[in-house]
Amino acid sequence: MEFEVNGARRAVDVDDDPTAVEVVRDRLGLTGTKLVCAGGVCGACTIQVDGEPRVSCLTPAVGLAGRRVTTVEGLAGHPVARAFAGEDALQCGYCTPGFVVEAAAFFERWRDTHGRTRPGREQIADALAGHLCRCGAYEGIFKAVAAACAGDYDTAPTHGEAAPAVPRAEAPEKTAGSARYTTDLRPDGLLEGVIIRSPHAHAHVRSLEAGDLPLVPLLPPDGVVRYVGQPVAAVAAPDRASARAAAARVTVDYEVLPAALDARQARSGEGPLVYEDKAARKRAPGSGESPQLVPARWRGNLRGPSAMSKRPATAVRRITEARSRNPERVVEGVFTTAAQTHTPLEPHACLAHWVDGTLHLEVSTQSIKRTAELAAERFGVPVERVVARAVHVGGGFGCKMGLTSDVVAAVELARLHGAPVRVVLDRDEELTDGGYRPGTRIRLAMVADASGDLSALAMDADTDGGVSVGGSVASLARFMYGKAPRRLRDFDTLTHRPPAAPFRGPGGPTMCWALEQAVDEMAHRLGQDPIALRRRWDGNPKRHALYEWAAALPVWSGPRGGTGRFRRGVGVAAANWLYFLDPVTEVELTVENGIVVARCAVQDMGTGSRTVLRRAVAEGLGVPEGRVRAEVGRSDAVHGPTSGGSRTTPSIVPAALDAATRLRDALGGGDIAARLDAAHGVRVTGRRPRDRRGFVTPFTLGGIAIGRGFTGSVQVSEVEVDTRLGRIRPLRVWSGIAAGRIHEDRLARSQCEGAVVQGIGYALYEERRTDPATGRVLTENLEDYRIPGIGDTPEITVHFHQEGFEHVPGGGVGLGEISTLPTAACLANAVHDATGWRPYDMPIRPDRLLKGLAT
Repeated sequence: MEFEVNGARRAVDVDDDPTAVEVVRDRLGLTGTKLVCAGGVCGACTIQVDGEPRVSCLTPAVGLAGRRVTTVEGLAGHPVARAFAGEDALQCGYCTPGFVVEAAAFFERWRDTHGRTRPGREQIADALAGHLCRCGAYEGIFKAVAAACAGDYDTAPTHGEAAPAVPRAEAPEKTAGSARYTTDLRPDGLLEGVIIRSPHAHAHVRSLEAGDLPLVPLLPPDGVVRYVGQPVAAVAAPDRASARAAAARVTVDYEVLPAALDARQARSGEGPLVYEDKAARKRAPGSGESPQLVPARWRGNLRGPSAMSKRPATAVRRITEARSRNPERVVEGVFTTAAQTHTPLEPHACLAHWVDGTLHLEVSTQSIKRTAELAAERFGVPVERVVARAVHVGGGFGCKMGLTSDVVAAVELARLHGAPVRVVLDRDEELTDGGYRPGTRIRLAMVADASGDLSALAMDADTDGGVSVGGSVASLARFMYGKAPRRLRDFDTLTHRPPAAPFRGPGGPTMCWALEQAVDEMAHRLGQDPIALRRRWDGNPKRHALYEWAAALPVWSGPRGGTGRFRRGVGVAAANWLYFLDPVTEVELTVENGIVVARCAVQDMGTGSRTVLRRAVAEGLGVPEGRVRAEVGRSDAVHGPTSGGSRTTPSIVPAALDAATRLRDALGGGDIAARLDAAHGVRVTGRRPRDRRGFVTPFTLGGIAIGRGFTGSVQVSEVEVDTRLGRIRPLRVWSGIAAGRIHEDRLARSQCEGAVVQGIGYALYEERRTDPATGRVLTENLEDYRIPGIGDTPEITVHFHQEGFEHVPGGGVGLGEISTLPTAACLANAVHDATGWRPYDMPIRPDRLLKGLAT
């Protein structure tokens, strides 16, 4: 078959009836076209056929015969591509090529009809409705498409002229489709690995029979599988279809065992045991940052409580007395949350190859250094003989940390075959075994005293994370609203379902869902303004500034409610978060041909660590950014932090500034830019200094320490509720963030905007569901598991309060997690404001809203 691709005639063999995406990616090597959902839902694989956008995962390759095909590579230099880079309309960049291809077609249609005018949000949202961005970079996408259509990016740099600076260092690569992710790599001799997974929720594997087929077992030491989808073994073949066929020939003899699938029964400690003994319990995966840091008692399938209480007996006594004496000052309720799946658009993926005793890993990970260390330990090689690389990472949000099953399978298969092996999870595997924020059931009671101050709080949180443990929800309520007595208890409910994993502020959005609705309800009971009550209860001066900002918003004092079909409401919610860092982070600077190269074993999954590092060094040296290049994503560089716990920026910026100071001294000070050409080979290493007054923790645990001070967030949202259809439409969100100095304003705003989008998904749409009879995950595709699209995105305004962290070198800390914590509760409070109905169960589905309004 012959057709034209990006202006060149190409011929391919299509006798095996491949899809267009297979031809474009695998046979022509145009990997800017990404395969994500394989169901025409996400838009990442969009190409143009004769100028019209098509999802290539559903397009038969034979349909391209004689046609003119354009991929994102053929749009390099297009005004839309330049606008996406210039307006920072991306984060991880995995979805970006599909957006660019679709937006370029819209650009042509718009120009033909409207000339150089600026389209509105509705027109852009309609045009891009078939595309998903899990990072939530929609605000930047709106700006980029509007700016391109209006002609702001029509003028390209002339030959020899430098391209204009862009907010994100790697944006030109990502918008042109030339950025290479783990899923894009195809070295010579590559084998594709496939994981064989358990069809049973609980079984003992008696044997694995593969004949002469090379096979790698992936079972735990006791040979017991504990959820549908658990890895059992892995095989490899020259292509994915052959690997799947080989996997189908493997015979697994299962002794099927009774399974615990009812969370209510598990909460009572009854049912078949998930972990039979102490040894098995120690191998339980964690749903939080530190799975079993706090010891807790096990009773059957119930673990806990682990407690972070403060005068709990006093709290219980005050609540009990108030129920009978002052019930009007008691707020009680049972709040539930569904599980929220991480859903990075680049799935878990690893390419492994052994060369002369050294293990080389190309891996989609949030912890490049830690992955190499764990691999060395697991596979019995010195750590210096493991080199892991993660040049570009297509999202993670907490689920890509450590030695995940794709890494283990790829490494063992590579050793077995003596060839490079790549393991990439399919979308159903990702949505089954890729991780999720656990579901919860929270029982809360709150009492105010006669003066309207918080008198007592009790919160019991049951975390339903399948076979995982370490849920931390109630404990986070210790740090909000003063020093009133409180009993805070966390429990883990164990079932034979896939394990949860840390997800952007583990436990935080869940805790806020209950606490911030209770505070809102208390304000109504007391007849007080919800912002004023929070300000009075909250002693944090950084959040005081945010409360004042929020109260001054015109929407807060404007009209709301109504009695018709469509009703508007305004809500508020607040949150805080611990300040985490990696105190042993280093940055190495080397002068190479007049350029300062900054290296650190950190990774960039869309958060901007590459850009932050480059600009911190340039600022510290007083040189133009063009004289600095940041290289991240290699484990053999000096120590860098894991991208989790919002600790990346507050770890690498101080180390970069220290390295810049050392390089200035090494070059004798003065005009550093003028000295670089003669300084080839000069090398220094900077280390992260201690904060003034030190840290809260005197030691690190898993590369993390707790610094002094809390970040803060206050959010206000306006929603429209359709009382006939039960739909909730977020109209606008104002997000106030107190995290000290903002090092990169546009990138920080993008992070905060994306956090709001993920919070909207948590509140309104996302609900991971499993079959109650078998434990199989039912929401195993992006049609059934709904994440927010561009049309679901309200106007988002971000406000930064940049004071309060002057004791931190560089003056700023992380904000990726604090910015998503209050969103779901904020929307719930806005729904209550609009309708008078309080949503206790999340997501706030239309059926729940209509049922609540009818009762």
